Amino acid sequence: MTLDIPDKNRPIVLIGLMGAGKTKIGRLLARRLGLPFVDADDEIVKAAGASIPQIFERLGESAFREGERRVIARLLTLPPHVLATGGGAFIDPSTRALIRSRGVSIWLRAELDILHRRTSGRSGRPLLATGDPRAILAALIVERYPIYAEADIVVDTSDEAPDSTTERVLAALARYHGAADTRVRA
Repeated sequence: MTLDIPDKNRPIVLIGLMGAGKTKIGRLLARRLGLPFVDADDEIVKAAGASIPQIFERLGESAFREGERRVIARLLTLPPHVLATGGGAFIDPSTRALIRSRGVSIWLRAELDILHRRTSGRSGRPLLATGDPRAILAALIVERYPIYAEADIVVDTSDEAPDSTTERVLAALARYHGAADTRVRA
């Protein structure tokens, strides 16, 4: 069953730190809205012909961010869809401006303990590959959360079932569209 949300003319863009649930919630949200789901990281890997850790290792983070910017700019020209971005995408001022002008941004906010638990033992996260992952996540929270707060909608994630979080995202989207571009917190 799909849910009708007014103004499906713009992509819905999920932002947040790694482990916040952007991909999982994005897939569920897309299914509920009857929209395609796109993961920006998957598109970057396709465009580069290399994994994200390989891109970081071979070319560095700045080259990765430039590729990410180009891929997201292209994705935001597509018909409406649900887009999961990498954790650093919204931090880039150019990418953030594109997302704000062409999409509806939803920050999936999570506490440090949840992020740490969800990312522990997972490979493929270059920013967590060196040093103490918990300390790195804590530093990223301090650095990025004030910028993520510029999102159109903020939804706190927790240990609840992904379906429950998706329901709260849908409710926040409905409020957002009914509130004529007022920021919504859920």
